[in-house]
Amino acid sequence: MHAAVLTARDLERRLSAEFPEMFEKDSGLAIVEVWHGGCRVRQGFQQDSLRPGGTISGGTMMLLADVAMYVAVLASIGWVPLAVTTNLNINFLNKPQPGALIAECRLLKLGKRLAVGDIAIRSEGEETIVAHATSTYSIPPRTEVA
Repeated sequence: MHAAVLTARDLERRLSAEFPEMFEKDSGLAIVEVWHGGCRVRQGFQQDSLRPGGTISGGTMMLLADVAMYVAVLASIGWVPLAVTTNLNINFLNKPQPGALIAECRLLKLGKRLAVGDIAIRSEGEETIVAHATSTYSIPPRTEVA
């Protein structure tokens, strides 16, 4: 496994500055681990993420999948904040109980212009996948700095 270009701590610091509404202390989002080609991201439990029926909302899991993909891409290519989601497909497989979620993202393809990833979301401490997503990110052309 290759080392990440940016560490989890580096990414959290930069993301907190760039997206303060998403990566502020009370958001519950935390980068657990990064490596070249992947990451693990944790979404702490938040009462307002529940939907009727007492399960975690699909929107919460979609957000976690997208954040995990973004973190995996940036950990692998460096700080390119204008990389953007071009596709996100998610399947909700099992009903997660109220609690923290862990998303593990593995990049399937990392090219110059596109990254494709596979994201598995589990309830923390459980093996059963509660949601599975695939995502594609567009990576902007890099400009050379003189």
